[in-house]
Amino acid sequence: MFELMPFDHNDRFSFSRPFAELENLERMFTRGMSAFDFRTDIQDQGDHYLLEAELPGFSKNDISVEIDGDFLKITAAHNAEKEEKEEKGRYVRRERSYGSFTRSFDISNIKAEGITCAYVDGVLKLTLPKREDKPQTSRKLEIQ
Repeated sequence: MFELMPFDHNDRFSFSRPFAELENLERMFTRGMSAFDFRTDIQDQGDHYLLEAELPGFSKNDISVEIDGDFLKITAAHNAEKEEKEEKGRYVRRERSYGSFTRSFDISNIKAEGITCAYVDGVLKLTLPKREDKPQTSRKLEIQ
C-alpha cells in the first residue's frame, strides 16, 4: 500500500502550514491538468462522434459553442459579478476558479451543419455527425 503513495521527507506536518498535507494530496490528483482545462471524452459511435465535456458548476447561459471554419470552440465563463462576495465574505482560503475556460477541436471531417448539443447535469454533450467519405476512384495514368 505504501508504495502507491509518494513520500518526501521534506513534507512533514507543520503548524505554520496546517493544510500542507491536503495541498500535497491535491497536487497528486491534479498532476498534468491545468486549473484552466476541462476534461473531454470523444467516442466513435459509428456514423457520428459523441463529445462529452465536464463543466460542473456552470449554467447553460455560461457556455458558448461556436464553429469557425474547421474548428469547434467551447467556452465556459463564470461572471465576475459573483466575486463581489470576496471583500465582504472574508475568505480564509479560496480555491474555486473564476474566469474563462476554452477548448478548440478540429472538425474538418465533421458535417458542421448537423452538430447538436445538450447540457445536462454538468456535462455538455455534442453529437458530431461524420462527413460522408467520397468513394475513392482509381485510374491508371498513361506515361507519355
